[in-house]
Amino acid sequence: MKDTIQSISDKDRNSVLHPFTQLKDFASGKLGEPTIVETGKGIRIQDATGKVLIDGFAGLYCVNVGYGRTEVAEAISRQAHRLAYYHSYAAHTTDELAFLSDRLVKMAPGKMSKVFYGLSGSDANETQAKLVWYYNNLRGKPKKKKIISRQRGYHGCSVISGSMTGMSFYHDHMDLPLPQIIHTEVPHYYWGANAGETETEFSARRAAELEALIEREGPETVGGFIGEPVLGTGGITPPPEGYWAAIQEVLRKHDVLLIADEVITGFGRTGSLFGSDHYGIVPDLITVAKGLTSAYFPLSGAIVGEKVYQVLEDGADKVGTFSHGYTYSGHPIGAAAANAVLDIVEKENLTGNARDVGAYFQEQLRVKFAQLSIVGEVRGVGLMGAIEFVADREKKTRFDASLKVGARVSSAARERGLIARAMPHGDILGFAPPLVITKGEVDEIVAIAEGAVRSVMDELVREGQSI
Repeated sequence: MKDTIQSISDKDRNSVLHPFTQLKDFASGKLGEPTIVETGKGIRIQDATGKVLIDGFAGLYCVNVGYGRTEVAEAISRQAHRLAYYHSYAAHTTDELAFLSDRLVKMAPGKMSKVFYGLSGSDANETQAKLVWYYNNLRGKPKKKKIISRQRGYHGCSVISGSMTGMSFYHDHMDLPLPQIIHTEVPHYYWGANAGETETEFSARRAAELEALIEREGPETVGGFIGEPVLGTGGITPPPEGYWAAIQEVLRKHDVLLIADEVITGFGRTGSLFGSDHYGIVPDLITVAKGLTSAYFPLSGAIVGEKVYQVLEDGADKVGTFSHGYTYSGHPIGAAAANAVLDIVEKENLTGNARDVGAYFQEQLRVKFAQLSIVGEVRGVGLMGAIEFVADREKKTRFDASLKVGARVSSAARERGLIARAMPHGDILGFAPPLVITKGEVDEIVAIAEGAVRSVMDELVREGQSI
């Protein structure tokens, strides 16, 4: 078996261009061997060496129903045997696609009308940008094309979606962001609030900054605003009190479409079916992916609100065919997988589990970590959580980046059998476990994470750091 593992590792090193990997270190072997993941069950995966790991991040926030769900595999198999593929161009469809679309329109927040399908959150947000532009062209406002995103927002890695993402390392050396995408400030109260400022006051200030940006750019040039209900890759940061109400007031005033990026928060993760439900967001367009199929098959959706769709339909006689689509739009196997996953979400009340077990998870994170000397903030909602480490709690001083505190805690957790993610933009340990998790499994995750944090604290003391 050892030779087989080595053979797979060698083939991988010699042929796979891995995302978000230091290429030279991987090619030279400095990063060690690739992890060959073989099986998974519930919240755990197992690699080719037999090591079992608790996946405290559900893959990439996506395996919501957990690993090894044969119901989904069987739905995929049935559809593949019956009809593996047909396109959805020129009004072709399949029963699974029609059922899924009807289901999504009815369950989504706001007044939704249609669903356009792709394969990833990135391509869905590319579609959203084109819809904003198309919508404004059709209603005679061709200058209204700029889209505002937020610093530390994550919306994908392609050209437009990568521009929407508000993190410089997604832009560096990639000629991004494109000029029609502009950014406003991040709604992170812990780091952004002025002395004595309440959350509501901070939210009002962020809304005022957004309005000032729109006015500087010219309201006649701004067509859309995109935001995650809860910042994901930007630090797993829930919005401060009053934030979304204040932001939406500004958008309505200036006739700016609101795109709710529900790629992470959709289908139960916050303890509500959608993050928009949780925070009182009424979107014009909604982006979904990840939890839609629990990553059992690539599928994404741009859900189009009635207001936007009606303009598209009314303009059809003038412009003709809606000229946007992918070979795999509405793939029948993806639709079958999504229906099977949503059946599980509903039958097992995974939204309720995320609410109830999530509340326990948030409580335990605070009990175990909030008072540790290197912890600045414990935050989260539902089954999303983060611990942010600082060198000085009172002064809110960050650790020197060269110490790599967050990465070291993540590595220590992995050595102990837990995958928890070192987040960018700070020393942050992030969690987003499958929604099937139990309270007992929460206890396992928290205990391993606590051991990892305390071990790194001991290392920092030995290195002469004052903590």
